[in-house]
Amino acid sequence: MDSFPEVEISNSESSSMNTTGNTSTAGTSSSSSPSTLSRYENQKRRDWITFGQYLKNHRPPLTLSRCSGAHVLEFLRYLDQFGKTKVHTPICPFYGHPNPPAPCPCPLRQAWGSLDALIGRLRAAYEENGGKPELNPFGARAVRLYLREVRDLQSKARGISYEKKKRKRPQPQPQQLTAGPSQPQPGEG
Repeated sequence: MDSFPEVEISNSESSSMNTTGNTSTAGTSSSSSPSTLSRYENQKRRDWITFGQYLKNHRPPLTLSRCSGAHVLEFLRYLDQFGKTKVHTPICPFYGHPNPPAPCPCPLRQAWGSLDALIGRLRAAYEENGGKPELNPFGARAVRLYLREVRDLQSKARGISYEKKKRKRPQPQPQQLTAGPSQPQPGEG
């Protein structure tokens, strides 16, 4: 049994299983194997476990039922230290440049898109784990406003537009051609 957790730790898809206590069945049952879950489901589980660890390590420790939008914001700010996206400050000469030509001392942050996706996964996980939608701290107004602020700040700082791309709908063929010859065209006939 001692070597089993080591094998799981090396497997990035199932390393989170160690913290859930389900290690004894993860390797024996193919139907509950983490590899059968989608990439999204695996990521959602890892995110949920990470947030649970954050609550447990919080001072004072928090339970999920006492968690609010403010705690979610604390968590998002905590995650910034692990970010890999350069976000230029307004005094940086590369402010607004998507591809700066030289290094600068601006901080690394979590990218807005990563935070937005994370909140979406945690919001779904909260409800899947018995939380009521109306009490979901990941859907709190403060969290939505924070994400909008981060998006706008990073958009300006990095010179990248985060506007939603409008889907191009296929242009319908002119109806005159599909109606058939029964309708005379102007100038015909």
